[in-house]
Amino acid sequence: MPSPIIPPFTPATALAKVQAAEDAWNSRDPERVAKAYSEDSQWRNRTEFFTGRPAIIEFLTRKWAKELDYRLMKELWCFTDNRISVRFEYEWHDDGGQWFRTHGNEHWEFNDDGLMRRRDMSANDYPIAEAERRLR
Repeated sequence: MPSPIIPPFTPATALAKVQAAEDAWNSRDPERVAKAYSEDSQWRNRTEFFTGRPAIIEFLTRKWAKELDYRLMKELWCFTDNRISVRFEYEWHDDGGQWFRTHGNEHWEFNDDGLMRRRDMSANDYPIAEAERRLR
């Protein structure tokens, strides 16, 4: 198992942390994703606020039941010793077949073990035609 990516971040480790998050989220496996967060991780996702891994797993399970064929791209925006900000895009469709692209930003704060203790996310969705998809 690879060593955890821990703060303080460098340009290389911040990029690696963002790539690891992108890979985990693209797995669409709530249990896998939740392991990157502290047991008491605090989240804001749009208008939802919650704390802890069980709540993260419940949220992601619900999210990916609605956002079908989800595909994500994250881009490092900036970082400090224990914080990283990213911009992201993801595409998904609903159960009626309508595709959407979601754009947003996340701000992450990590504990000394490299687990995310705080995640603050803002995003907007807009409908797209399937032919407009960029992420596959």
